[in-house]
Amino acid sequence: MKKLLTYTFIGLYVLAMLRPVAPMLDYVINQDYIKEFLCINKDNTALQCNGKCYLMQQLQKQNDDKKHNLPRIAMEEYPIGFVSIVKISSKEETTTIYKHNFKYQNLYQFLNDKSSFRPPTIS
Repeated sequence: MKKLLTYTFIGLYVLAMLRPVAPMLDYVINQDYIKEFLCINKDNTALQCNGKCYLMQQLQKQNDDKKHNLPRIAMEEYPIGFVSIVKISSKEETTTIYKHNFKYQNLYQFLNDKSSFRPPTIS
C-alpha cells in the first residue's frame, strides 16, 4: 500500500513538472498537422513559420492561465500561530550596548625547584 501511494505521488509530481513543457511536446509530435491546418501564417510562405506561430499562441495562453489562477496571498490576513507581523521603520536606529562582565584570574603557578627527581634504586 505504501509503494502504491509513493508511486502515485511521484507520478503526480512528474505530471506537474511536465505541464509547462506540454505545448512544446504537442508541437513536436503534431508538427505536420499544425503546419497544415492550425498555422496562422500558412498563406504567407515567405515567413517559413511552420506552425511556430501556433506554438507561441499556446505558450502565451498557458502563461496567461498561470497568472490568472494564482491567488494573491496577503500574509497580514493569515498570521502563523501567535506570531504577529511587526513593521520596523528604518528611521529608528537600534543600538545595543554590551557589558563584558568577566574577571581575569591568574591560576598559573610555577614551582622553581632546583632538586632533580631520582627514582628509587633497587638493591
